[in-house]
Amino acid sequence: MLRLLLKMIQGALIGLGAVLPGISGGVLSVVFGIYKTMMELLANPFQNFRTHVPKLLPYIIGAAIGFLGIANLLAFVLEKYPAPSVCLFVGLITGMLPSLFREAGQKGRSRGSYLSLGIAMLFLFALLIGLQIAKVSITPNFFWYLFCGFCLALSVIAPGMSFSTLLMPLGLYTPFVEGIGHLNFGVLIPGGIGALATVILFAKAVNSLFEHYYSYAFHAIIGIVIAATIMIIPFESFRTISGSLINIFWIVLGIVAATLLDRFNSKVNVA
Repeated sequence: MLRLLLKMIQGALIGLGAVLPGISGGVLSVVFGIYKTMMELLANPFQNFRTHVPKLLPYIIGAAIGFLGIANLLAFVLEKYPAPSVCLFVGLITGMLPSLFREAGQKGRSRGSYLSLGIAMLFLFALLIGLQIAKVSITPNFFWYLFCGFCLALSVIAPGMSFSTLLMPLGLYTPFVEGIGHLNFGVLIPGGIGALATVILFAKAVNSLFEHYYSYAFHAIIGIVIAATIMIIPFESFRTISGSLINIFWIVLGIVAATLLDRFNSKVNVA
């Protein structure tokens, strides 16, 4: 029962990670040790249905609860307390980096691995800074909600790719999350179509990439995570002493929470 409950909690956190800014559901699935099983199921659903679905079912239930249950609350918190909430997310991601780095090195490291990390980090920095300079803003419609679904699915099948990374600079994140929270079918239908199409088209390719170039791909993801995390830090809210102290508190709290969760997960897996 403890393991079943833990799996559902982990699934809920993966669902949260799918919608929380800067966090990737894929990263959390890696941290919790189910990414490989999940990708094998998505890449070959009919062949692996009987063997993989029973293993993943508690995570799937938890993810659905976390994903749907948090959307309304998340939209409210981000609007009411934007800086502290984002700082908490930054702390959570920072606290998960050591376990992510360990996972990336399971099949060894090379100079190419670190080069992959650096290139991915610089590329994402350039992309996000370019979007900020251009001040790109888009009016949400059916087409753009398809794009939101694409980004959401990509954040699950490609660990480290947080869908909010692109949607927040484009002004699409808040309307998409609010639409999910209010079960708005004008948002859910195109978003679902975009997500399903992404899984069908890219799941096998991503799975193959990790099978053949594990170290390079995983270290590139770490570079993406680092860049995305730095870019969402609300630096303007650190201008006052009180604001800095509040933000640092939430960052530290996030780091501690992520570290304790990682340790607990390791103990249960060993047991």
